[in-house]
Amino acid sequence: MNVLGINYFFHDSTACIVKDGKLVVAIEEERLSRSKHTGAFPEKAITRCLETAGMEASDIDHVAVSIKPDKDWQKKVLYGMRHLSHAKPFIKHELLNAYYKQRGLRDWYEKTWGSSAARPTLHFVPHHLSHAAGTFLVSPFESAAILSLDGSGEWSTSFLGMGRGSEVTRFNESFFPMSLGSFYEAATEFCGFRPNYDEGKTMGLAPMGDPERFHKEVSGLVGVGEDGRILIDLSYFNYQFWGYRRCGRKFHETFGKPRRAPGDFEQHHLDVAAAFQRVLEDRALEMCRLLEKKTGARKLVIAGGVSLNSVMNGRIVRESGFDDIYVMPAAGDNGTAIGAAYYVYNCVLGQPRDFVHDDPFIGNRYSDSEIEAVLRECKLNAEYHEDIESVGAALLQEGQILGWHQGAMEIGPRALGNRSILANPTLPGMKDKINAEVKHREAYRPFAPSAIAEARTTYFEDLGDSPFMLKVPDVLPEARDKLPAVTHVDGSARLQTVHKETNPRYHRLISRFGELSGVPVVLNTSFNIMGEPIVESPVDAIRCFFSTGLDTLIIGNYVIRK
Repeated sequence: MNVLGINYFFHDSTACIVKDGKLVVAIEEERLSRSKHTGAFPEKAITRCLETAGMEASDIDHVAVSIKPDKDWQKKVLYGMRHLSHAKPFIKHELLNAYYKQRGLRDWYEKTWGSSAARPTLHFVPHHLSHAAGTFLVSPFESAAILSLDGSGEWSTSFLGMGRGSEVTRFNESFFPMSLGSFYEAATEFCGFRPNYDEGKTMGLAPMGDPERFHKEVSGLVGVGEDGRILIDLSYFNYQFWGYRRCGRKFHETFGKPRRAPGDFEQHHLDVAAAFQRVLEDRALEMCRLLEKKTGARKLVIAGGVSLNSVMNGRIVRESGFDDIYVMPAAGDNGTAIGAAYYVYNCVLGQPRDFVHDDPFIGNRYSDSEIEAVLRECKLNAEYHEDIESVGAALLQEGQILGWHQGAMEIGPRALGNRSILANPTLPGMKDKINAEVKHREAYRPFAPSAIAEARTTYFEDLGDSPFMLKVPDVLPEARDKLPAVTHVDGSARLQTVHKETNPRYHRLISRFGELSGVPVVLNTSFNIMGEPIVESPVDAIRCFFSTGLDTLIIGNYVIRK
């Protein structure tokens, strides 16, 4: 049985294929179209998924789409009627946009299968059910509490529930405009970043500010009810009227003048970022504690775009009372394609759970012959090495910055070792060098460490395994001088633990580097420049290599130098 999963109605359009319960491929449209966070219909991704899985469209039995367009329509209409002065943006955002998206999906469906009697069944799965239930169904837990948080999906903004086996129970939802995701987006806008796009920058900026300066004011903006529902003081915000501005006049009167990019940060910008980060963590923890008390569960699944806030996840591990958490590598809207597919497979079709999404390397890959053809076409001289891991480790030890393009592409916003830029984390000036010469981004932004799993607790606080770079532990005090390029200003690091079972080549590279440097940890950042998606193909990698300050490019077993 083959299920095609699609996320399309929201940003980060994605497609995946589940074959007899196994996730065989998942690809984000942005990697192929080169338009970051695109919401366009993922036709390129669907085509590539079918090619990678060795299938034709006729092989698909079910199509699962991560939205139910008519869900909560009564709530939407009533809200629109209460705000008639904002009818135009409401109609555009909630009605016309949904209409054209549905028409685009139907047109593709009819074009692909027409009136064929064998055409697949089309399923619409509610957005937060795709987030929450879908993540639980691919988690390693037989039972777990479930928390999903994002800006909004259909009209929901959160999901609190419990999963057991293949059954998911929802306790409650919050509805727009009561949204923790939108609350945090306002801080992103205030700091001069693009909301619903650059929240990771706000998270990285927060440790540079004082969270206490505005903590009382920010804490008063958002609360959590006894039942876990989100409560927002909307008088400070403007997002509830579907405008481009998230912050209202009262927000600016309280917190000061917003930053206009690319202007310099003032201290109050840093302090606002710090306070919003702290309060987001506080409210998420309140919801987790309510779930722990209600369910008695020892495990927690977190989903939705807010779950990409790895600093928040670190606090949840430390303070929530749960023994462990699971966050899928594509925890944002991209992962709802996977979630919708598994909800249909396990819950609608009644198939048993027998898959754990612990391997993020589920994109397409390039063979040696395909790489060789690209190198010839580009007229590049390249060296072939059987032991490419030792070659790469030696270059890192020399202080070179490497483009590293290997195997199957990872899913999600974090580069996890197959489409990565790598460097020596023991060199004090390396962070500034990569930000300035390679990534062309803000100087304050930190880089992540990739450590072999066996060495995790030697250098980092023990928050459990972190294979998808979605927890932020502290770097142990005695290790900070050894890892200056990946230790943030507050002593933390967004750690990735690397296992030889899921990525043997990357594990060997880090191990070889550890033999040379004494530290089996490398600096890892996504293989792209600011504003562009992570590279997908060898051509993308070559273009990025020659347009940045990268020293050497390694694609498969080939080394390319400038």
